[in-house]
Amino acid sequence: MRWHKENIGDEGKLCHPRDGEAWKHFDRSQPTFAAEPRNVRLALSTDGFNPHNQGSRPYSCWPVIVTPYNLPPWMCMDRPYMFLSLLVPGPKSPGRSLDVYLQPLIDELKILWDVGVETYDVSKKQNFQMRAALMWTISDFPAYGMLSGWSTHGKLACPYCMNHIKSFRLKHGRKPCFFDCHRKFLPLDHPYRYQRDNFTKGRIETDAPPIQLTGHELEAIVAFLPKIDFGKTKDKDKIEGFGESHNWLKRSIFWELPYWKTNLIRHNLDVMHIEKNMFDNVFNTIMDIKSKTKDNVKARLDLQNICKRRDLELKEVNGKLLKPKASYTLSKDERGIVLKWVKNLRLPDGYASNLGRCVNLEDYSMHGMKSHDCHIFMERLFPLAFRDLLPEVVWNGLTELSQFFRDLCSTTLYESDMKKMEENIVVILCKLEKIFPPAFFDSMEHLPIHLAYEARVGGPVQYRWMYPFERFLNTLKRKVKNKARVEGSIVEAYLIEETSTFCSHFFAPHVETRSRSTGRNENVIQVEPCSRLSVFNCTGRPFSPKDPMRILTPLEKDACTIYILLNCPEISKYVEDSDIKQFAYGFSSIVKRWNGYFVNGYRFHTLEYGEGKSTMNSGVCVNGSYYNDSNEDYYGELLEILELSFLGPTTNTIVMFKCKWFDNGKRGTKVHPRYKIVDINNDRSMAEDNPFVMASQCHQVYYTSYPWRKKALDRRWHAVFKVKARSTYEISDIQVEEFYQETSTMNPTHVVPDDDIVLVDIHRQAEEINPDELQSLERDLEHNFESDEFEKRSTESDDDGSDDADSSEEEDDITFNDIHAI
Repeated sequence: MRWHKENIGDEGKLCHPRDGEAWKHFDRSQPTFAAEPRNVRLALSTDGFNPHNQGSRPYSCWPVIVTPYNLPPWMCMDRPYMFLSLLVPGPKSPGRSLDVYLQPLIDELKILWDVGVETYDVSKKQNFQMRAALMWTISDFPAYGMLSGWSTHGKLACPYCMNHIKSFRLKHGRKPCFFDCHRKFLPLDHPYRYQRDNFTKGRIETDAPPIQLTGHELEAIVAFLPKIDFGKTKDKDKIEGFGESHNWLKRSIFWELPYWKTNLIRHNLDVMHIEKNMFDNVFNTIMDIKSKTKDNVKARLDLQNICKRRDLELKEVNGKLLKPKASYTLSKDERGIVLKWVKNLRLPDGYASNLGRCVNLEDYSMHGMKSHDCHIFMERLFPLAFRDLLPEVVWNGLTELSQFFRDLCSTTLYESDMKKMEENIVVILCKLEKIFPPAFFDSMEHLPIHLAYEARVGGPVQYRWMYPFERFLNTLKRKVKNKARVEGSIVEAYLIEETSTFCSHFFAPHVETRSRSTGRNENVIQVEPCSRLSVFNCTGRPFSPKDPMRILTPLEKDACTIYILLNCPEISKYVEDSDIKQFAYGFSSIVKRWNGYFVNGYRFHTLEYGEGKSTMNSGVCVNGSYYNDSNEDYYGELLEILELSFLGPTTNTIVMFKCKWFDNGKRGTKVHPRYKIVDINNDRSMAEDNPFVMASQCHQVYYTSYPWRKKALDRRWHAVFKVKARSTYEISDIQVEEFYQETSTMNPTHVVPDDDIVLVDIHRQAEEINPDELQSLERDLEHNFESDEFEKRSTESDDDGSDDADSSEEEDDITFNDIHAI
């Protein structure tokens, strides 16, 4: 519990919430609380889930979970330290009345802040008065509104910009639109601010970015808002001006905490759901999936009113209404190329689920992708999937978006890089506004502009996103055995588990418990400490022995000997004769062979053993201290895993990997000059006289081809990606498991504006609009017009605002014949 105080990190390096400005600001604002490092910093999360199977009756159960941040990274956000404090019963969502259920928890938090509780510190063998403070809440965007009191629906959905945003309601799409709301975040001299034709037609941007309100300023505003009294209230009761000048629904119960106004971040935007929703919108639009694309007929009608993009407007030819094909969408054949590539994609074990199962080649779509699958596709596969299939300007914007999320989700961040990312995301969103229609930009496309700020202030996103809590909810769902008594079944099973977890800490060391179980890729073989060379102290765990054992050839034995000697640090300096003798005996030519090996947090397979599997675990990378060369990376494929047994009085073994190495020269390896994507030539390899490396030096990579390249020679090149080791962490070799797919932050390059793009694809035939769809649009316009008139009259009579009452004056002139006006 004192780790955050006793282990001071490097200045400007963010590896834990304690490194963020929010934590440091809280310490400066509350010096008496910060003086005792054992005082607990908490996070609160809640989300609804249906404990029944899909297709059953709707049910919404809302657990409230708290977790401490005092713990070191290998324990923080882990399942044993996530505590179920409340369980809001179903079957319906509590809505804004969630505060009623939170009242007992808030009362306890106030007691823990004002008085504390006497606690025994077993490490110091003394009692102390332990206090606790809530740092922030973590939830998806709908629950964000339930916790904060600021509605996340409508054109004022952004809780940072609030009423200082130029969002509007689409005339035909009938949804809030955040198009052209990002140029105000650019520098005043940026050229995008003065472009009249690429954004909203005829408009330049001269406004400054909105000023973020402080906690004290927000407290003064919410002081006049009504609280939720005991008992559920009608969700239709809204405050005057709702949806026009503000989006406040209530005064959140968290403002009762005396320190709440001093927190820099009170409610976190969830990167997990934002990234998934943004991926869905981009992917479905590019793949032109009819039921999910944002580039439909309504979007083209709104495009005509908002933007100056005549080539994309609906056109009437020979009595038929046609929708020109956009250059940012793929044809049916191109969609088939991408989906077949995804179906045959092979990723490392545990890296993602089998994406091939999500592919449906009959209707050319993908179904059933989980949030983590979208996470991997967005950050790793996006630049590969659409390279050479989309115009370069479109591909550049999507690649920069992909790299932004990859840098944002790194386990180690740097303040200087985060400030650069805050500038980059503004330019990236403006690039997307020049490409996609206004209907593409809902609130999910706007929120990324604030994610880099939250990461700079709050620390790495792994401590502030919903992934661990979603996994925890899944464990709660599995505890439901009595479908008629859902909440009681969950609570009973949870209390038993919590009690057994507490008791397991007092078991003897040899007793195997859940907390002591072997990790997925963990090395369980421990080397006994003794006087031996460092090359003999490397640990690993083989599996799947391959018979029979084989005999090394003289050339192989010499290559192994030379490599081991050149990579043994003790050889280069004076050592005891007894140490040298360990090498003098040599090793036996008869070696054991294995099909797989766990080392450095990776699971390696030989190339032969991995054939026919849906995963790829044979990619190997060694950092280039090879024969004292310059610092370069060598990429290869694992052919054999050999265990060498050294002769002599003591048993010493070294595991060697025999690999096929790709050429790392200019003709064999190339790096994209702008986005640093590494490609290797699959047809070129290095000489076979030095195929061996020590297993302890290897890192894992995976290779994937591109779906399609224009030039035949480019199809030999495969992209290569490094894999973050499981159960490892950058701080003093600390072990942690949840951050498997993340990497340390790259050095973000400055995103520069691209040239204008031709948005229409003249080589593809325009799509004919179905007359039935036109009639449906006319009926929708007529229905929406009548609904707006009714809501306007009802609003004038009873002053009750609604989500649909924020229509602009321009929308009041809607007629049913607007479609024929084109």
